[in-house]
Amino acid sequence: MTDVQRVVDTFEIQALSVDFTDSSMMRDWDRFASLFAEDGAWRMPHIDVVLASRAEIREGIERLREGMWEFFVQNVHPGTISLDGDTATGRAYIEEFGQFRDGKCLLNHAVYHDRYARTADGWKFTERLYEIRYIDTNPLSGRPPS
Repeated sequence: MTDVQRVVDTFEIQALSVDFTDSSMMRDWDRFASLFAEDGAWRMPHIDVVLASRAEIREGIERLREGMWEFFVQNVHPGTISLDGDTATGRAYIEEFGQFRDGKCLLNHAVYHDRYARTADGWKFTERLYEIRYIDTNPLSGRPPS
């Protein structure tokens, strides 16, 4: 692999995490699901959720975001990426806060442990494993604008 290809691959993989956050914030569920391989998996052990296909991920993100959250904000920070030909592993760091429809609030910091594969449609997640590192359930001091 050339140095230029390594830079391009790293950039394209980092863009997946950015697109993940952007499509979630913009409620673009089709784009969100398209970031995963057809048989990709999204794992959230803290709530005992495993979505094990693009179709399940598409249905799951809409159910989770629309059904549970009054409002939700996520920020992503790039982590490491280790390339190995047409596959890679990496991490992305997440900060989230929001309010559930039942009035409970959440602020957390987490890390996604990721696996990626190069496909005919570009790099895709083959697995995202969500690990919370810090959680705060105190009421938030702010609110979304009216």
